[in-house]
Amino acid sequence: MRTTLITAFSLVLGLWISLARVSFGLVGPVAAWLGPTLGLAFVWLWAWTARRMTRTADRGYRIRPRTWVALALSAACAIAFGLTAPEYADGAFRTLFGELGGASANEMSIALCNPFGIIAIACAVAAVAFAAADGRDPRPEEDEDLIGESGMVRHPLADR
Repeated sequence: MRTTLITAFSLVLGLWISLARVSFGLVGPVAAWLGPTLGLAFVWLWAWTARRMTRTADRGYRIRPRTWVALALSAACAIAFGLTAPEYADGAFRTLFGELGGASANEMSIALCNPFGIIAIACAVAAVAFAAADGRDPRPEEDEDLIGESGMVRHPLADR
């Protein structure tokens, strides 16, 4: 169930990244390459995270909050990217924020779209790494057989 919800949400966010401007009437060539590149990479990373989270839960381990936080930050930045990514329409680059706030808002949103996209992908990669780390077995403790009466492990070069 968790995998299905996360994957469905990733599809919605991937479509938002790719086609947000088109849905508000800004039609141009940028959407044609954002879908197969950034949108598809985003969906793939989120689906991979969902798969790792399912494996973690199946093994009986808990999913730590850091995984959920990374996914939430990734989603927030993906939504912001969809709002600020420019589209070449009517002979100029225009954004959704620019349509609401004028020329200065348009320039600011174009300046912010790349950081939002980079942070969205970076947080998605971090979520995959966190989910994979959550599903690993705990580290073994120090071998108690090697501990002598002194309570310390004997150094491997002590016999030389």
